[in-house]
Amino acid sequence: MPTWTSRRIEPGHSLREQIEESLTAAIVTGLVEPHELLTVPVLASQYEVSATPGREAMLNLARRGFVVPVRNKGFRVREVGRDELSNLVRTRRLLECPTMFDVAERFTAADRPAFDALVVRVREAADARDFPTYVRADKELHLGLLALLGNPILVEVVGNLRDQTRTVGIAAKITREQLRASIDEHEALLDLLEAGDGAAASELMSRHIGHVLGWWSGVAEDTAASTRL
Repeated sequence: MPTWTSRRIEPGHSLREQIEESLTAAIVTGLVEPHELLTVPVLASQYEVSATPGREAMLNLARRGFVVPVRNKGFRVREVGRDELSNLVRTRRLLECPTMFDVAERFTAADRPAFDALVVRVREAADARDFPTYVRADKELHLGLLALLGNPILVEVVGNLRDQTRTVGIAAKITREQLRASIDEHEALLDLLEAGDGAAASELMSRHIGHVLGWWSGVAEDTAASTRL
């Protein structure tokens, strides 16, 4: 049986999507470790669903590069190496940093309360060390900002890149102080966007994404180094 706890499946929603989202969060946070074998019967039992939505979720995760099918056994979680992680960070910066100029032009005081609420959710999840919830709320915040530009393709592409930008065992690698600092950057980013300072918001976003190769990977970093990656 898996060593992590799945999120409760709610009736009336797509079972496949809920299972996929739950597994994505578990893999991203390292609660499901690289090379771990996941089988459809075990997943169906754990989530208390039939085999079909579990199989569909795993097949979609395979298409997204999270797992690799193992013939007659199940699906093995794929490890993301340092080089691949570095390339993902570079690609995310190419997409997410320049767009902060456009977001700063669109962002208004009326938008702020919804994003402040997301920051609260992120902070509460961090305080509880609930990393699956943290990852989901953090992703919703970042993609919500991009959604202000009205480009669903950009949101989808960045969302997939964020999911793939995962490290192993992040819950054990990042300290509480680093986690608080990362969350404080969310509030600082909102302040800059509301002030219309796209240049500063872009620079902050670059540093924020860089934590993937630093704090979130258990590596010491400084501001200068993180902006050069």
